[in-house]
Amino acid sequence: MLGDPITGWAGHRPEGTSTGAAPPPDRIAGSGVVGAGPGCAAGARFVTMQLGVDWGGTKIEGIALDDDGTVLARQRADTPRSDYEGCLRVVADLVAAVEKDAGGSGPLGVGLPGSLDPVTGIAKGASSTWMNGRHVETDLRRVLGRDVRTSNDADCLAVSEATDGAGAGYRVVFAVILGSGAGAGIAIDGRAHHGPNNGAGEWGHNALPLPDVTEVPGAACYCGKHGCLETWVSGRAFARAYRQHAEVDLAEPVDLRPVEVLERMRSGDRLARLVWDRYVDRVARGLSLVANALDPDIFVMGGGMSNVPELYDDLPPLLARYAFSPVFRTPLVPAAHGDSSGVRGAAWLWREEAS
Repeated sequence: MLGDPITGWAGHRPEGTSTGAAPPPDRIAGSGVVGAGPGCAAGARFVTMQLGVDWGGTKIEGIALDDDGTVLARQRADTPRSDYEGCLRVVADLVAAVEKDAGGSGPLGVGLPGSLDPVTGIAKGASSTWMNGRHVETDLRRVLGRDVRTSNDADCLAVSEATDGAGAGYRVVFAVILGSGAGAGIAIDGRAHHGPNNGAGEWGHNALPLPDVTEVPGAACYCGKHGCLETWVSGRAFARAYRQHAEVDLAEPVDLRPVEVLERMRSGDRLARLVWDRYVDRVARGLSLVANALDPDIFVMGGGMSNVPELYDDLPPLLARYAFSPVFRTPLVPAAHGDSSGVRGAAWLWREEAS
């Protein structure tokens, strides 16, 4: 299993969940060739497939799926941080490599760590801040020489899990990302809900509810505000909280990844347990806003911190405590497709447009 690039997590998923691993070589498609379709490279011939790219802040992943969701090919590369043109080149190279491995071409969707202004098409709100203010779809078409569909990465997660993952069969799916940042997407009847401002699901940029005196005003966020949920519930925030407390309480300079803090917690480190309990409490307070305002049919958790099994024991009772309703029966589960759910959702974008 690939380790999460932020948390370093590489295992211990809750029992029964998928790792999203590629199929064995004998399942790679090489037949059923048909003519060119929408979004395909000019002049290409392709097996029946959908192509997806997840343009993330630490890695960029490409995938090819057949119509049943079987993985035909997958490639991954590090994100050239702060290098917009370099990111575009990586996307183009990954698409070419995936098409070569899968033996054809198909329509392409790209998940972005932000969203596009629905009027101007300019990127906004991206945690990869070097993307903001750019005409991303136009630039992707330039480097790829083909049409492309884009959507927010959390919306792609929601669509993926609503289509054939943990949210399949649920009408309203709220999909949460707890990774290098924090965000969410909403799928209704299997389709992403964007809203008139293309900003639905931006859960990570609400303020932390019910803050105590130690949580005000909160850390500065890249969006220009203070105390956003992202600054409290991301994997980086979890590791940073341990480091800050360790330096104050233990006079011990530490620089640990989240997985190392969790290992300390399981070994009896009281400070690590305190930091974890505070982290889960903050996630619960944040999600109580969603439970009160939207009351989704299911919460699906993605991102590196969603791989922590203790989350599914510790979070639901706290969320029930903070929610307004005295009745709280909403399932809260890990993404079935793990770290590859976002890229799978990107691959389904053309199918979503046609439905």
